[in-house]
Amino acid sequence: MVSSEHTVSDSSALTGWYKSSYSGGGQGECLEAARGYVGVPIRDSKPVTGPALVFSAGGWASFVAAVKEGRIGDV
Repeated sequence: MVSSEHTVSDSSALTGWYKSSYSGGGQGECLEAARGYVGVPIRDSKPVTGPALVFSAGGWASFVAAVKEGRIGDV
């Protein structure tokens, strides 16, 4: 299941996936996070058997804060 310390090759092996309440529309551009792990697994919501990146809790919190504060521009 884990292919390195920062990725999971088949994210369907993990449970607890959820989409942000900000996800919406029909664009299919959603990320999902999984609860209940030491790290924070993140995956594209479309290919559920695809890979997931795993962030440290602090790293993910810093990223979310930067997005909320507008420190990360349009990508």
